[in-house]
Amino acid sequence: MKSIFITGCSSGIGLLAANALKARGYRVITSCRKQQDYDKLVELGFEAVLLDLDDANSVEQAAKQVLALTNNRLYALFNNAGFGVYGKLASISRQQLEAQFSTNFFAVHQLTHLLLPAIKNHGGGRIIQTSSIVGIIATPGRGAYSASKYALEAWSDVLRLELADTDIKVCLIEPGPLKTQFSTNVQQAEQNHVVKNPPIAKRFTLPPEAILPKLYHALESRHPKVRYRVTLVTTLAAIAKRILPDKLMDKILANK
Repeated sequence: MKSIFITGCSSGIGLLAANALKARGYRVITSCRKQQDYDKLVELGFEAVLLDLDDANSVEQAAKQVLALTNNRLYALFNNAGFGVYGKLASISRQQLEAQFSTNFFAVHQLTHLLLPAIKNHGGGRIIQTSSIVGIIATPGRGAYSASKYALEAWSDVLRLELADTDIKVCLIEPGPLKTQFSTNVQQAEQNHVVKNPPIAKRFTLPPEAILPKLYHALESRHPKVRYRVTLVTTLAAIAKRILPDKLMDKILANK
């Protein structure tokens, strides 16, 4: 049975993926930040560890638990956990920006390299990241979150190249608008200027189950893709970013 460790399993994509992969025959080790969510995951029959990605010591302890549970042999790591800080850049403090990167980026670096030896011991495996459409295009009001996802994209590209002589594949899942609790959990820098998704986003919003075929392919294909775009708007954004002049993209995105 292949083991996978998933971060951010209290709700949304993480919990969905945990249930789906467990039903698919994987040994799923889950993580969450709060004790009440940990208890819920245990009640659902999952192996679970407490993990606060904003705390380097917590990341280290969680990694030790995963290594012990798997006897240092892990097939896959799904770096899914994260959150968003929304607001104009001028309204975001250094402390808020550091917290955004601490969870969405620095912790991914730390956790991945703590668990990488176990994936190598397995004889190869997968490292999968939850990125975002804003890891492709940056829009007003989402600068902090977008910057953390841009960093994750670049970091994943380099990691993939550095692991090219191994049988470890690095994949990015890039969701567009999904019906999850992410938006309700966003930290708004300015309560009197709340950043919301544009109305047109509703036309492209999909249920979170839309990520599952991509996740299965990333985990199980002999030749997984580097990037898996989820929702039509994400695919269109990637194409537009590649072919349209920067100034035209600016005009389009300035109204989003």
